[in-house]
Amino acid sequence: MVKVINDLKNFALKSKRVWLALKKPTRKEFESVAKISAIGILILGALGFLISIIMKSFI
Repeated sequence: MVKVINDLKNFALKSKRVWLALKKPTRKEFESVAKISAIGILILGALGFLISIIMKSFI
């Protein structure tokens, strides 16, 4: 039981250290991450669509 409590305390301390090191992204950083994510989603969607068309044409 004591080990579990110590583990939880250590986890809380490490989490606090990480939380304090975080910073809010600038608008430019946010926009670039959003654009890259959107492009990735579009590529995956297009790839899935092409695969479904190819599979339907062979069946």
